[in-house]
Amino acid sequence: MNDRPFDNRAWLLVLPVLAIVLFSALLPLMTVVNYSVQDSFGNNQFFWNGIGWYRELLDPSTDLGSRFFGALWRSLLFSAIILAIEVPLGIAVALCMPRDGWRLAATLVLMALPLLVPWNVVGTIWQVFARGDIGLFGHVVNALGIDYNYTAGILSAWFTIVIMDVWHWTSLVALLCYAGLRAIPDAFYQAARIDGASRLAVFRWIELPKLRRVLVIAVLLRFMDSFMIYTEPFVVTGGGPGNATTMLSIDLVKLALGQFDLGKAAAMSIVFNLIILAVCWVFYTVMTALDAEKQAEGPAKGAE
Repeated sequence: MNDRPFDNRAWLLVLPVLAIVLFSALLPLMTVVNYSVQDSFGNNQFFWNGIGWYRELLDPSTDLGSRFFGALWRSLLFSAIILAIEVPLGIAVALCMPRDGWRLAATLVLMALPLLVPWNVVGTIWQVFARGDIGLFGHVVNALGIDYNYTAGILSAWFTIVIMDVWHWTSLVALLCYAGLRAIPDAFYQAARIDGASRLAVFRWIELPKLRRVLVIAVLLRFMDSFMIYTEPFVVTGGGPGNATTMLSIDLVKLALGQFDLGKAAAMSIVFNLIILAVCWVFYTVMTALDAEKQAEGPAKGAE
């Protein structure tokens, strides 16, 4: 046994980071919580409101509640569409990527380029690219006989922001899946070739199970980012036409800065944050279960 005393001086190196995190995260959070239980009438005068804003927010029959749930369902729908497209597409791209040589280096560089573009620049690019008069994408779609105008049509607006997000973030899923594929030992593929397994069988029984943890991470990252999306649709559509693309984050900013309803906006942001934390907890539980299952498989295979 190791009789050396435990040295916890390394925590001293972490204390500055913890202090910065507490200052930059905890204080704003407490400020938002304070606003969420009060009401303001101008001139920096606040009055206690308790959980009144939360009751109104979670009641679909109220104006605030209907507004919140409408934006929430739009955000959830957008995240579901994004995950349904980007995860299978990212897996397919990763399977088609070269394994070595200069083609691999060129592919990795090309795949990483969209990830380096800032969010506001992405929105500006697609705002021009998708216009029917001067944009190449909008001109081509209209030339095909499709009535496409993302500023006036709801379907066109949704199609634009979905395609924009797929172009921007599918590379992340593909790179994560590619890293997971490269981590699979060659012995699995050799055994599959000896058994005469088809390409589909290799993917079904070897590659897909080995990608489970990577896919959980990819789904978690893409859900969080797509659920909190703000800059790209705000730059392209401004939340319109009407409220068709007003996601929860956009509606929150409009409520806080546009109407200056700090109490309502603070309550909405707290609920927004709790939803994200709940989803992260679910994904953490899934990842923990996968790790436990993997650790249980190790001794079982060794016993065999």
